[in-house]
Amino acid sequence: MATRSTAVLASGTASTAKLFVAALAFTGAYVGFSAYDTANSAPHPAQTVTLSARELPITSPTTARTPEAAKPGRISLSALPGDAGCVKTFVARSVVVNPEPDHTVLYGWELSRWSPGTNTWRSYFVDYDGFAGGTKTVRWSPSISNNPGWYRIELTVEGAKTIKSDRFQVSC
Repeated sequence: MATRSTAVLASGTASTAKLFVAALAFTGAYVGFSAYDTANSAPHPAQTVTLSARELPITSPTTARTPEAAKPGRISLSALPGDAGCVKTFVARSVVVNPEPDHTVLYGWELSRWSPGTNTWRSYFVDYDGFAGGTKTVRWSPSISNNPGWYRIELTVEGAKTIKSDRFQVSC
């Protein structure tokens, strides 16, 4: 009896040791990658830049500062004041209606940038989310940093047509 218990205990200790070594290896790799990523992201020298974009509702005739301006099938868009340098944050809102309130509906936001070289809209930034329930006012706040050009925001809801904002220009 003592021999079988000792064998089981030794086998469990070996497994625990293997798991511990694997966890240490994973942690070391993660810390090394994080340190490498941080080393490559040294801040650039500061420079003063004036951004000419201003708050402007894109698709809604009412001001887009309040959630009430959001409507199904439309994206209301406004720019947030106060970003420093050539960084601009926008707030996009819309109302998503879930045809099956007992199930989760998935939706995705996409910030697209116009590429004059190819005459196409290219994905610049995306975000996905979802909710369960009947209707929800959804909000997204993408930021554009040091990249002037023409942009638009798209909202894709599972099982529905993609809606797009009017284009807007960001300049530094």
